[in-house]
Amino acid sequence: MKRQITVGQELPPLIKGPISHVDLVKYAGASGDFNPIHTVESFAKEVGLGGVIAHGMLTMAYVGQLLTDFAGNEADLLDFSVRFRAMVRPGDTITCLGTITKVEPVASGLLASIQVSAQTQNGEVAVKGSAVLRFDQGEVDVK
Repeated sequence: MKRQITVGQELPPLIKGPISHVDLVKYAGASGDFNPIHTVESFAKEVGLGGVIAHGMLTMAYVGQLLTDFAGNEADLLDFSVRFRAMVRPGDTITCLGTITKVEPVASGLLASIQVSAQTQNGEVAVKGSAVLRFDQGEVDVK
């Protein structure tokens, strides 16, 4: 069955967390980003952050998962960019959201432009951005 893609359609939300200190240490190891503001509480306090903060790229990765979960095997991620707007801390739960803003038929299929965001349990927007998915011809219907 073909998937329907509609302007205004919301992607199924992705909820991650609560973020733990162990998550930050694991991400530091996976990414190679060992900046102590992400893993050493005393250092993060000393530099005025009030405690460790999650890697911005970890929050972006969660939004990337939202997109790839939605795309499945039927689409390619062509473009993805975000702006980091607020810090994420251990204990925060992140909800990733997306809304299709434009659908454009092209020779190779269909382009779907998507506005994305990630927000904390308090509604604070940590990441905001956009993405473009290309769905293969014959996999989708436009409504």
